[in-house]
Amino acid sequence: MIAKLRGVIDNIEDGKCIVDVNGVGYLVFCSSRTLAALPNPPGIASLLIETQVREDAISLYGFGSSAERDWFRLLTTVQGVGAKVALALLSSLSPDQLIAAIATGDRAALTKSPGVGPKLAIRLLSELREKAGAMPGGGGAGGVVFSSPSALSSNAADALSALQNLGYRRPEAEAALARSISELGADAPLDVLVRAGLKALAK
Repeated sequence: MIAKLRGVIDNIEDGKCIVDVNGVGYLVFCSSRTLAALPNPPGIASLLIETQVREDAISLYGFGSSAERDWFRLLTTVQGVGAKVALALLSSLSPDQLIAAIATGDRAALTKSPGVGPKLAIRLLSELREKAGAMPGGGGAGGVVFSSPSALSSNAADALSALQNLGYRRPEAEAALARSISELGADAPLDVLVRAGLKALAK
C-alpha cells in the first residue's frame, strides 16, 4: 500500500493531480482544498495517501494534512459515503468546520456538498456525533467532546445563529463556537457560549 508520495507536481486538474516520483506519474484524487495548496507545476510537494484497492482499479487519494486524511477515513465508514462524496465534503468544509457542523447539527452545511442530500446529512450527523469529538481539527477545535448531544444541538445552534446575526460569517462563527465548546463543554448555557464565541472571534 502507498501511504505517502513526494515528487514533482506534473499536472493539476479538477479533482485530481499527477505526482511524478522518479519518472513514474501517479494519478491522485484530492479535495479542492488540498489541490489549492499545492505548488504550481513543476513544484515539489508531499501528499499523504489513502490507497483503495478494488477488483477493477487501484485508486490513490491525497491529503495535505493528517486531519483531512483521518476525516476521509471516518466519512467513508458511513453508508452512502464513497470516496467521491467524502472528497466533496472535504472540499466544502475543513476539518474544523466539519466538527462545528456536526456539533451544531447543521444539516444545511453538509448538504452544500455535491452528493449529500437531506437523508445522508441526517445519517452523517447521527453516526458521527459521538466520534467527531475525538477527530482532529485544523486549528485547535479537535478537542471538542460531545457529551450532551441534545443540549448541544439546541444551545450551539442558537449560539451560531446569534453570532451570524451579529454579522460574522458562518465558517468563522462555527470555528469560534467549536473552540468555545472545547473549553466550556457541550452543556454550557447559551449566553456563555455566545460570549465565549465573541471572545474567540475577537482574537
